[in-house]
Amino acid sequence: MANLTTKHMGVSLKNPLILGASNLVSNIDNLKKAEDAGVAAIVYRSLFEEQMQLEDYELGSQMDAFNERNAEMINLFPNIEHGGPKEHLYNLRKAKESVSVPLFASINAIYKETWVDYAKQIEETGVDGLELNFFAIPRDFDKSSEDIILSQLETLKAVKSAVKIPVSVKLSPFYTNVLNAVSELDKAGADGVVLFNRLFEPDIDVEAEKHAAPWNLSTPGDHRLSIRYIGLLYGNINASITANNGIYEGLDIVKMILAGANAVEAVSTFYHNGVNHITAMLIELEEWMDRKGYKELKDFQGSLSSNAINDPFVYKRAQYIDMILKSEEHFNPIV
Repeated sequence: MANLTTKHMGVSLKNPLILGASNLVSNIDNLKKAEDAGVAAIVYRSLFEEQMQLEDYELGSQMDAFNERNAEMINLFPNIEHGGPKEHLYNLRKAKESVSVPLFASINAIYKETWVDYAKQIEETGVDGLELNFFAIPRDFDKSSEDIILSQLETLKAVKSAVKIPVSVKLSPFYTNVLNAVSELDKAGADGVVLFNRLFEPDIDVEAEKHAAPWNLSTPGDHRLSIRYIGLLYGNINASITANNGIYEGLDIVKMILAGANAVEAVSTFYHNGVNHITAMLIELEEWMDRKGYKELKDFQGSLSSNAINDPFVYKRAQYIDMILKSEEHFNPIV
């Protein structure tokens, strides 16, 4: 029997498969099903500051609309903290109490003070770690790429100083130099890095001539971008490396570990195949290891990383060089 144990941001896991942040985890039954199916850890859905602010505003407007409706009723509603983050924290605590596997929280805030405040409150729920979802949408033409990464570094340092639980950063691929960004975050104390996050992208309905909000699931091929940067990062940073985006099958987990990942986060495959697909993915991983004669993940982790191979161009080329040089062997276009 293969030993699948690994670590994610310093936390021991029984295997490398993590249920990533999504609405799937909002259902306690899904959490228990995932645990029964063999998942190693769970990331609870992200706490978004923008969403909390909107919910607070909407609830406040509804409450204020009924204030002072008559002389005897100065305020129809009690003065209470709005539900937003408090409700999220309540559900997060409830989720933590419902499973025995490690449960990590995730936040995406706007202001450094909010990142720190949420991090402190989240730590009190008893979670095993915190994921900073650093997906930044540029809103200001005058803000440079350097300003963005410096702001993220300051946020990471502030959160690390405020909490004792391990902290990872989940990044988008939209940096001028992803390797430099990860390296700087690693030096700033990140316990783990997750590559890459996948958030909402707008679309347009050309017939209705209006914006649309498509269901934004990943596809199996999406994991290739993660392979590139994991392969380049392995052996060059201290933080654990976790793959995300397009992880559908057990062999996808194999690919990521060969490139150098410690673990993977998966979501879309469970929308397509159900949470019980966790078991099938782990069986496929174990069968591959048994077939290859590997006893532990570390026996093959990073064996196909940039540092472990002789071909310097596998991870660094951007064009189909091999196809160009050997077009007859690899590419026969139909004329």
